[in-house]
This record gives sequence, C-alpha cells and structure tokens, in this order.
Amino acid sequence: MYYNWKETTNTEELKIVCNLIKNGEIVIFPTETVYGIGANAFDKKAVGKIFMAKGRPSDNPLIVHIADKRMIAEIAKEITEVEQKLIDHFMPGPFTLILKKTDKIPNIVSAGLETVAIRMPDNVIARGIITFSGVPIAAPSANISGKPSGTNLNDIRKELEGKVSAVVDGGETEIGLESTVVKVIDEVPCILRPGKVTLEEIKKVIGQADFGNGIFTPVDEDEEIETPGVKHKHYAPNVAAKLIYSENEDDLLFEINQEIKACRGDVVVLGFDEHKEKIVVAEHRFINLGSKHNLEEIAKNIFSALRKSDELGGKLILIEGVKKEGLGVAIMNRLLRSCSYNYVEL
Repeated sequence: MYYNWKETTNTEELKIVCNLIKNGEIVIFPTETVYGIGANAFDKKAVGKIFMAKGRPSDNPLIVHIADKRMIAEIAKEITEVEQKLIDHFMPGPFTLILKKTDKIPNIVSAGLETVAIRMPDNVIARGIITFSGVPIAAPSANISGKPSGTNLNDIRKELEGKVSAVVDGGETEIGLESTVVKVIDEVPCILRPGKVTLEEIKKVIGQADFGNGIFTPVDEDEEIETPGVKHKHYAPNVAAKLIYSENEDDLLFEINQEIKACRGDVVVLGFDEHKEKIVVAEHRFINLGSKHNLEEIAKNIFSALRKSDELGGKLILIEGVKKEGLGVAIMNRLLRSCSYNYVEL
C-alpha cells in the first residue's frame, strides 16, 4: 500500500500503518535524514523481515527509533551523565547514541551485542508512526543493502515496494545523510559514523570528543561493529567510481579532465555548480551536486546523484570531494565508501 503524506498526514491511513507495525509487518517511512524501513523493535520475527527485504548481513546492527525520551527506559539502561547530556542536547535530531541495551531488545536488532543504537527522529511523520504504534521501531535506511540510501521515494520504490506492507511518502528528506552515531568511551563521546551533527558541535556540549576508527579508511570485515553503515559495502553504484579532491581548483579540474580524456568521455561526473562549464564532459553526463560553498546542499544530493549516475552508465564515475572538516567529514565518509576508497588527493 502506498500513502502520500507529502502535504498532510491522513489519520485513517496512519491507523492502518501503525496496525501493520503492531502486527509484525514492515513499513517504509521518511525521517529527516533518509527514508527508513522499519518494524517493531521488540518483535524479532518482524525485524527479521527487514534483513530479508534488504539482503542485509546479520552482523550489521539496526538503529532503534523512539518518539520521546520516556521510551529510552524500555530499551537502554545504566545511562551515564555524559550520555544523558548528549540525549538532552541532540535528541530529537539526526543523532544516534549507542547505549547498554535492556533484555527487551532482541539480539537480531543488536547483532548479538550488549549495546543498542537509539535515535529520536525530528520528523513529524516518523514520530507519529512510532507514537501511535506504541513501540520503538528498528529501522535501517530504505535501500537494498550496499546501495545508496533513499532520500526520496522515487529512488527506492522499485527495489523495495513489493517487499514491504506499506510505503509512506513524505517527500524529499531534509538532510540526505544518515545520522551521526556516537558511543561514549571513558566519558568521551566517540563518533563512529559522522553525520549532520559534527565533532565541533559535540565538543561544545561535552568539552571533548573524538572520531572512531574507519571514518576515512576501511573497517576489517572480521571486526565486531556497534553501528550500521561502517563495515560492509555501502552506498556503491554499479559503475566503478573515483573520488578526487584538491584545495587547488586548477589541479582538481585538470585531473578530472585528464580522466575524462583517458575514458574518451564515457564517464559521469558528480561535480559542483561552479565547475560545470569547466569540466569537458557531455552536459547530460554532468550531475550537479550543488554549490561548492554549500555543504548542506551537497550532502542532500549525494545519494540521488549516485543513483542517477548508475542510470547513465559509462566506464567511470568521477566525483568531486570536499575538505574533511565540519559536515565535510560526513560527506567524504560516504563518498569514500561509495568509491571503495578509490581516492586521489592532489
């Protein structure tokens, strides 16, 4: 079933969607980050349907979405002062915190770990579904495992619609990148997956923060992980991709144009608005990520651009990178993974 809630949430349809969640079915719904594919987090059979629909590896934990802070007590325990400060400051929002889990959370949700990732989305539709379902919702991004996350329903309906009981269309997502995932280690917040909430913002609240392993380098396939989206192949288009970055614009453009020449123009370029006239590729093979000065615009466009580049085909996808600071950390993290770390920094 497809429900269009772009303009307003239909109360009767909301009841239907929530009853599906209560009865062990899975549903696609929007958040402010990306679309999710969710099920009752307390129902291990329902959660298992998510893994089946996505083709998701079982050692990849899910994020549990809540509607309000009162729900935390059901799913997490032994919350420290630092963890509580993070909850109070960043929830609701594009922020996920890893906490010790209660016995109510099935092992399938946490990939057998003693921790659980929790998030309170800042999206009216998402929180409405959670509230009226009466249960926290376990939900990874709505996409086939390994592919770019879905930021609008047009990108994901074909690959997932027949595998779920309902699809809720809330329009294009606001942020376009998955949430920042943090674990507090020895009283220090550690970012395991970067997102809209930056290291600098966390430091302002706690006074200190750090990055975990695997932000810009591959994670060992044998390594046990506590957060989704850091270990297995992810965000990858079908065509081979290469990420190029330089603070010197002339060097950057020269390198991109040399790559285009080597492939005889049979490439797709994901580039910035300011460079579209300077990159020697057919107009329809240039996908505009937005202004190089607007990281939020770039972040919002990444996944749709990667999907569009696949439709165009070719020998190679070339992607312009950004400086690894602020929101640029999250952008480069996703782009590096989409390119399987095929990266040149000049």
